[in-house]
This record gives sequence, structure tokens and C-alpha cells, in this order.
Amino acid sequence: MSAYVKPAHWSNPKNKLFKYQVGFTSPPHDFDAAPSDFLRMCPEHVGAHGRMLHVPDYEHRLDQRKQNFDLLEEFVECMANNGADVCGQVGSNWVHASGLGVEGVRRHCEMLSEKYQTPFHMAGYAMVEALRDQNVEKVALNGAYHYPDWWQGTAGFLKEAGFDVLWAGNFHDQGWFASQEELNACIWCFDGDLAEKSFAYVADKAPNADAYLINGMCNFRRASDGLAQRPVHLEVKLEAMLGKPIISHDNALYWRIFKTLELAPLTQQGQLLSSLKG
Repeated sequence: MSAYVKPAHWSNPKNKLFKYQVGFTSPPHDFDAAPSDFLRMCPEHVGAHGRMLHVPDYEHRLDQRKQNFDLLEEFVECMANNGADVCGQVGSNWVHASGLGVEGVRRHCEMLSEKYQTPFHMAGYAMVEALRDQNVEKVALNGAYHYPDWWQGTAGFLKEAGFDVLWAGNFHDQGWFASQEELNACIWCFDGDLAEKSFAYVADKAPNADAYLINGMCNFRRASDGLAQRPVHLEVKLEAMLGKPIISHDNALYWRIFKTLELAPLTQQGQLLSSLKG
């Protein structure tokens, strides 16, 4: 079988809708905010397109991520065929659910990037890259809404990557919800004040952390109008409160994509994304 060749006409800027074209994929059964959130930070000559992975019987289980890991390659090929300059995978658990390990995930991303001539970044591994870039060694993980095996998998992946995880736990562990079932019923969207309260809790548990992390793509509803906001929109306020950088799976993925495109956000952001403007 012949090697893949990206359609040559995409190398001509006149054939592209945007100078920089970014493709995102999200887990099945999630209307994902990543394309919208990313574009809010971008120059107008950046375009974004989303493509959900299709698994009809998906139930958010880790074993289903492993079983459908090959769909990520299908996504990259689809985006390459349609002229994407870089691809981003939303969903932090896919890296540890894959069973590939930290180095295996790095090699897999590199393989897909080279095969389809389109850089491919995974949110879970982007967090590792971001922490290394910022010279972070000690971290504490706000596990947010994640099931125990989800956030424990993330903590294990970070430890394998060489980071000292001082504390980790989700909103139930922190005492904000009476049970995991009550936490699940929120469908990953919470009152806005929980962002500050939960990070204050984590900081109290791990005051010596170099950075505070938050798992997944958690949403907090703004009190004024109910708009759901992810950590990337709250990081400036949270960093001012904590005096430490906030590294989330959304800001890490966007940082990695911006870095690949050699661009920087136009909006005011926290330490990680602001480092690109230097």
C-alpha cells in the first residue's frame, strides 16, 4: 500500500479559507467548546473546525477509549485531507487509557504527525510538555469531576513523566459533593465559585507545589449570565489568587497548538499562554 500524501493543493495559500487551519476532535457524546474557546483567543486569520469521534454505544469508559484509540488516526487523516495545519485531541484520559505510557504516546503523536504531514497534539501529553517547558517539578492535581480511575490515571501518567504529584483528588474527595453519583449528575458543569473554592482547597493541601493542575475540560457557570467557562478563561484570576501558575488540559493543548503555529493569543492569559508572547 502506498504511503499517504497530503493533497498538494493545500500547500497553496490561495486554496485555504484561513492562513492557519486547526482541527479539533472530542470524545463521543460531548459537544465540545475547544474550537470556540480557541478561536476567541486567536487572530482572525486562524480558523478552527471540530470533528467528534463516532462511537454509538459510548459510555465514557476508559476501556472504550483504548478500544477506539485508532479513531484518532482516522481524525488526523480526515483533517489532513481537508487542509488542516495542526490537529488537537481534546480529552485528557486518552493518553493513560491507551496503555502506551508517556514515551509511547509521544512516539504515537510523532508517527501520526509525520505520516499525515500534519502536527498532532493530545491534551494529556500537552500538559506534560507544558510542565516541562515551564520547569515545573512539583504539582498538585485538582481532579474536578473525574471518576477516581480517571484522575488516578492522570496522576500516574504525570508521575511516569517524572513529576512529583504532591496531592490529587476530585470534587468529591474535596468535600463539595456527598458522592461521586451526585458529582456525575452535574454533567461536568458547575457553579462558578467552585473554581476558586476547589483550587484554594488544593493549594492548602499542597502549598509547596510549583504549579496547580486541573483535570479534563471542566466547566464553571459565570454568575452574571450562566455562561459555562473552562479553566483557560479563569486562569488569570486563579493565578492571582494562588500566586502560582495554573496548568489545565485546555490551556496546555492551546499552548501547544499556538507554539506549533508560531502564534500567540491576543487575549490576556495566564503564565503558560503568556509565555508565547515573549
